[in-house]
Amino acid sequence: MAFLFLHPPKQTYLCRMSKSTHIYGTRAIIEAINAGKEIGKIYLQKGLNNPLSKELEGLIREHGISVSYVPQEKLYKLSDQNHQGAIATISPIRFAEFEATAEAILAADKPALFLLLDQLTDVRNFGAIIRTAVCTGVDAIIVPKSGGAPVTDDTVKTSAGAIFNIPICKVDHIKDALFYLQGSGVQVVAATEKTESSVYDLDYTTPTALVMGSEGKGVTAGVLKLVDQKAKLPMVGTISSLNVSVACGAFLYEIVRQRS
Repeated sequence: MAFLFLHPPKQTYLCRMSKSTHIYGTRAIIEAINAGKEIGKIYLQKGLNNPLSKELEGLIREHGISVSYVPQEKLYKLSDQNHQGAIATISPIRFAEFEATAEAILAADKPALFLLLDQLTDVRNFGAIIRTAVCTGVDAIIVPKSGGAPVTDDTVKTSAGAIFNIPICKVDHIKDALFYLQGSGVQVVAATEKTESSVYDLDYTTPTALVMGSEGKGVTAGVLKLVDQKAKLPMVGTISSLNVSVACGAFLYEIVRQRS
């Protein structure tokens, strides 16, 4: 269950942690989804072709659950339990509802700051970003329902507990959140090397949403076409790129500097 507490003048968001665990077997996973459990990710054995697995795949599509099709050997590395070709992880947190969360943030008496993670895949990078986001006053983090890093025990540990002090919202696609925020007067800025504008050239004193991309590919082309602004970090050494969590921190602290 997710909790949203408002303590004027400061807003604090807390997520309650459930016991992180795995679910084994197709039928058990189907029942968990139907019971409303917060599924982090499902691992399905490649080549399964039976009515029960087809039912599960339908639920995965319906609920936008992250899924990986893996060889049987991968499943046995995950667990020696009788998994019957399917293993699911239960998320340690409950995700906040996006529109209700955004409305509460936008109604506050300070410029909103949202962080959108477009296809970020590494759970430790996710945790590090969450920690920095809380330290820099980000109001909410938005992630896609599928294709992004799940929330795992490693995510919680790397965030140093910060994950319980910020709402994390899942949307069908990052574009859904982007359109909603733009329609609410929020400027959307993408962190990307595909621009001449520096992070220091833009004004972040107005309501802002920062988009960070995946570790390997950055912000996806479809999202880049829709953002209001693009910005990059100046690179003066022999290395041409930064770890995404480090880059995210640099962007967020420039926002803090401008708003201080």
